[in-house]
Amino acid sequence: MKEERYFYDPLVSGELPQEEAHHAVKVLRMQVGDEMWLMDGCGTYYRATITAATGHRCLYRIEETQPQEPAWQGHLHLAMAPTKLMDRVEWFAEKATEIGFDELTFLDCQFSERRVVKEERIDKILVSAMKQSHKAWKPTLNRMMRFRDFIKQEREGDKFICHCQTLSDSPLKGENIKSPFKGDLEGLFLFDILRPGVPTTVLIGPEGDFSVEEVHLAMQNGYRGVSLGKSRLRTETAALAAVHMMQLKNM
Repeated sequence: MKEERYFYDPLVSGELPQEEAHHAVKVLRMQVGDEMWLMDGCGTYYRATITAATGHRCLYRIEETQPQEPAWQGHLHLAMAPTKLMDRVEWFAEKATEIGFDELTFLDCQFSERRVVKEERIDKILVSAMKQSHKAWKPTLNRMMRFRDFIKQEREGDKFICHCQTLSDSPLKGENIKSPFKGDLEGLFLFDILRPGVPTTVLIGPEGDFSVEEVHLAMQNGYRGVSLGKSRLRTETAALAAVHMMQLKNM
């Protein structure tokens, strides 16, 4: 059985984007008459036939359109502080796309060790992982935002912040206010309180965790403090665990 080839063309314009065309014509040696599948990243597959393949150009004709049903409920948004080493961020982007989520935002936090991310590089990884895992939707990639700016934006659904702060660190200690810190998080496991079908945003901090002030500010803006378990996880591991939990609850 001939292997099906998947390509990404968000415009479905009748001609593959240059990078996709190069892969089809120069790498895979596809020719006129060959069949391929296109993904627009917005929920539709297209069965197509190549009509011209010369140089770095690949033209095609749409033979069939196949709208896809969403593979999960709700809208899954992961916002994380990028790690110092970019290969860990890239690993997360690839694996999270394979599992399935909807939106990714990088956060510039108080203890961040990286404050610049090349979104173009990450976007290519999202596209590659989408094709490899046959996902009909490509995750939305946002530009990096300051933590304070991000949490003050209005967002639908449930909002959570994963952190490792202790009750003794809380600026609320001694006040007649429910603290968002670890002393009150016992048993407040993210997976247990996720609600299927509800848009969900989860925040993951840098290697040095969110600052006490950031956790406090997030709580003031409607975020709930949660735990990912008893193990202390690396940033990219915590982010992937959160995506997996959201995906499992929304399948």
